Amino acid sequence: MNYFVTAIDTDSGKTFMSAILCQALQADYWKPVQAGFPRDADMVKKLISTDITIFPETYLLNTPASPHAAAAIDGITISLDAFQRPNTKNDLVIEGAGGCLVPLNDNDFVVDLASRVADAVVLVADLYLGSINHTLLTVEALKKRNIPVKGIIFNGQSNPESERIILHHSGLRCLLHIQREELIDQETVKRYAHQLKENWNG
Repeated sequence: MNYFVTAIDTDSGKTFMSAILCQALQADYWKPVQAGFPRDADMVKKLISTDITIFPETYLLNTPASPHAAAAIDGITISLDAFQRPNTKNDLVIEGAGGCLVPLNDNDFVVDLASRVADAVVLVADLYLGSINHTLLTVEALKKRNIPVKGIIFNGQSNPESERIILHHSGLRCLLHIQREELIDQETVKRYAHQLKENWNG
């Protein structure tokens, strides 16, 4: 299976979650579009203790910005036709850039890439004032495009009522809840990977 990790906003914890998924599923990793440095692929490699393949980016852009803007600065235009999912016998974790409606170019969004290369989405939702709206809008965008969603990962200090209402209206499962961690290392990833495996097929 090919799982596309997306989120409701930028800096929501997609890379940390991707590392946890890779560890739990013994999956390979691919970041199709990287805008700015350091590379998320390098962080995933540092955080996991399992031997996996990390595939190179299709677009490695220099500026930390929306992919369409970063590409323009580099003098290129991102094309959906350029993305070819890597061949692997393992599960593949594909990390998106920003949220679902982040533009890749004047016509296509990150969600269009997800529908092209993945079997299902794993949605990371960090918990803040306004996150209910942002999460449900993201779920609506995914459902509109008939993209299967494996479940939601909540990231941040627990807010039981926000989590309950999000799950109620989305109809999705909570796969994992990530707390605020002062230290993120291989042991942290392994701890959460163990929890995720217990919930994965529930």
